[in-house]
Amino acid sequence: MAGHEAEEQAQAGAERAGGIEAVRTLLAGERAGVLCTLSLRHPGWPYGTLVPFAVAATGEPLLLLSALAQHTKNLEADPRATLLVFDGEAARGDPRTAARATLVGRVVRVGAAEEADAVERYAARVPGAKGLLALDFSLWRLEVEEVQLVGGFAAAGFFPGEALRAR
Repeated sequence: MAGHEAEEQAQAGAERAGGIEAVRTLLAGERAGVLCTLSLRHPGWPYGTLVPFAVAATGEPLLLLSALAQHTKNLEADPRATLLVFDGEAARGDPRTAARATLVGRVVRVGAAEEADAVERYAARVPGAKGLLALDFSLWRLEVEEVQLVGGFAAAGFFPGEALRAR
């Protein structure tokens, strides 16, 4: 099978697996993901860390990050990042068939206009989060440019960030 044809079939499989709605379901159902940033300590290398997240009004991930954390320092130098979110329960069985989404974009600080809503959303999802805001933590949002959904074998496709934000 030619590469382009295989990609088309995989995209169709991702759409059959639920497409962008499956991504929304993953974001609503899971509470943590793997945030990958570009390392300052090891230039050019990816740096992955486990982070809790909530979902912003835009449908995009909200992150509560410490100013002291390596991933925050990485983001301040280069905001490009990915967040991998996967079906944890299904992954305990066979991780190769578990639904997962990689969200690609730029991580930006939550602006004043969305801060109150973002704090409430994050605090509702992550108990104890409000207390961290009194420390060196601040809210950030992944502005999603593209999402890859893998919904199982032969079900892997890409969706634009606008599709995630559209309601």
